[in-house]
Amino acid sequence: MNTSPHITSSADLGKLEKTHLRLGFVALSDAAPLVAAKLLEFGHAHGLTIELLKQPSWAAIRDKLLCGDLDAAHSLYGLVYGVQLGLGGPQTDMAVLMVLARNGQAITVSNRLAAALDEHRTLPAALATLGRKPVFAQTFPTGTHAMWLYYWLASQRVHPLRDIESVVIPPPQMVDALEQDRLDGLCVGEPWNAVAQERGVGRTIAYTSEVWPDHPEKVLASRRDFVTRYPNTARALVQTMLEACRWLDDDEHRAEIAQRLAADAFLGVPAGSIAPRLLKAGFDDTRRPVLFFEDGLVNYPHPSEGAWFFMQYARWRMTHWRGDFAEIAREVNQTALYREAAMNVGLSSQFLPPLRAARLIDGREWDGSVDEGYLKGFEIRA
Repeated sequence: MNTSPHITSSADLGKLEKTHLRLGFVALSDAAPLVAAKLLEFGHAHGLTIELLKQPSWAAIRDKLLCGDLDAAHSLYGLVYGVQLGLGGPQTDMAVLMVLARNGQAITVSNRLAAALDEHRTLPAALATLGRKPVFAQTFPTGTHAMWLYYWLASQRVHPLRDIESVVIPPPQMVDALEQDRLDGLCVGEPWNAVAQERGVGRTIAYTSEVWPDHPEKVLASRRDFVTRYPNTARALVQTMLEACRWLDDDEHRAEIAQRLAADAFLGVPAGSIAPRLLKAGFDDTRRPVLFFEDGLVNYPHPSEGAWFFMQYARWRMTHWRGDFAEIAREVNQTALYREAAMNVGLSSQFLPPLRAARLIDGREWDGSVDEGYLKGFEIRA
């Protein structure tokens, strides 16, 4: 684990406009940076006191950010972008302050569907054995889990809008729904895939890192006016979270946080269900572990990565194609704020990398080029 040679305190950078922050999170393993920041009080060095507020769903995160009950939150990347476009709710100018985590999600199917896959080998053939329209769950209409699920299904020659019924279920309720035979599959973050498998009600068949290796996942989100009204506070918050993410680079620390996450105040499941898919050990280049820092490579909020979600919304006709997707992404992602915070915790410019092209599960490359030709290249789309 690398440590920074020098950390500039927020006291040296201007008076904080606000010192007590209310941060929301959903019961998922990748809320670890917020939990570590609170339990280890990383904020104190930057003049911040953090209050963590567990939320029952991503809709609750959205609503409480919008009404001001939360200052910032652990959020699905796609939730922020959906609110920015006014999809499924009131349009509000939003901010992505940093990326908190990459990878760490999975697709789990019922035992019946898993057995059909073993026998028939292809997903369309396996789904046909159900004798009805399959039901798959995701966690928020514009969220990352919906987009990973749709992309994966399309890569398997299953149309996500025609061939299945897609339903929204909060992460902590997913396993019960699978056990009650209300679902054929789900896409969710850990530890819920692991819990489903341990309870014998489903099998994990794909990791989202197989869909997009080292994809952006959870972000630190706020309304845009939080940044404009409290710029010093916003910078101090990013510095705090970067230190928490750096601490989580070490598997010993991940094992420790798994024990803390097990508490009812956080996830409320045994540490043994959390740790195996939170630790980096045991994963490989195909099925990648959840990443929190990696010497700072995880956290830069690339607008071009974010714009991928806009492109998928257009692919599935959740919105129309717009020529200003790239511009909107640049407005949402607070890269200047992030750079200041990163420098203040000892990350040099080499840790603010340009976007790396990624090859996704269907063989298509995403290089950040926001153009309508990219959309037209998909054989399966709305």
